Amino acid sequence: MLILIIRRLVGLLATLAVASVLIFAMLEILPGDPAQLILGTDARPDTLFALRHELGLDQPLPAQFLQWISGMLVGNLGTSHTYHIPVAALIGERLPVSLPLAIASLLLAVLFGIPGGILAAMNNDNWLDRAIRMKTQLLLAIPNFWLAMLLVFIFAITLHWLPAGGFSGWNNGGGAVRSLILPAIALAAPQAAILARVTRSALLENLDDTYMIAARARGLSENAALYRHALPNALIPVLSIMGLQFSFLLAGTIIIENVFYLPGLGRLIFQAVNQRDLAVVSGASMLLIASVIIVTFLVDLAALAIDPRLRRRL
Repeated sequence: MLILIIRRLVGLLATLAVASVLIFAMLEILPGDPAQLILGTDARPDTLFALRHELGLDQPLPAQFLQWISGMLVGNLGTSHTYHIPVAALIGERLPVSLPLAIASLLLAVLFGIPGGILAAMNNDNWLDRAIRMKTQLLLAIPNFWLAMLLVFIFAITLHWLPAGGFSGWNNGGGAVRSLILPAIALAAPQAAILARVTRSALLENLDDTYMIAARARGLSENAALYRHALPNALIPVLSIMGLQFSFLLAGTIIIENVFYLPGLGRLIFQAVNQRDLAVVSGASMLLIASVIIVTFLVDLAALAIDPRLRRRL
């Protein structure tokens, strides 16, 4: 098991290294001079030269990359030229919005998606199964920004039950929770549909396996055999999907946070791209990619711990 963990850890570090190179390369090939964009077209040449020196843009590309990556390793993500504060502090201010939103969305997706998939599998090919599959297909087809606007129209504008946008801060606990309800639903709906379909397919693949036939032969009812034997095996691919979903929900809040005017990490990245704040874009992007890779690594370890068959294959 230790050898498998070491192999997975080496793969994680290699992926992080490749991701850092790709992010740096993509930012370098963007058209335009970052110093010119920050100071404007009327900036004096000596001012541009001083800013390029301050940003390290007058150094060779390998030196720029080493300076950037070494700063990240010690938590120095640079300074935002829009907000004039360290990028790490800026990200720290936005994570308390994006992280709870991602967690709440995943919990909602699990709460509705997995039971829906179990219910569909238990009623395979009857009207209930077809209804669940139709609803999941509909949720997958609807863009989440359109669903977000529909939720705002119904629950904020028409019924006045929840706020249409904004975030009052965690000092106002009830108001903060109310502000995240509609965004969490908009993010969770398609993820719940994915979980329902994956759970249903995984369960149906296990229902006719030999161990299920043996369980029924021992006198277990269909439901008891499903919950005791089929469901634990079916949850292994579901666990992998959940890990990817959490990473997606953390990184994929850009559109939803802009719809609801939430001061989260997604909105920060959107604003930084528009303002060409490369320090914020690179730091936040690297953080999100690292979170995706680390969560995937942890999910792989959990799957290896749960299913001995995976350990035997490696």
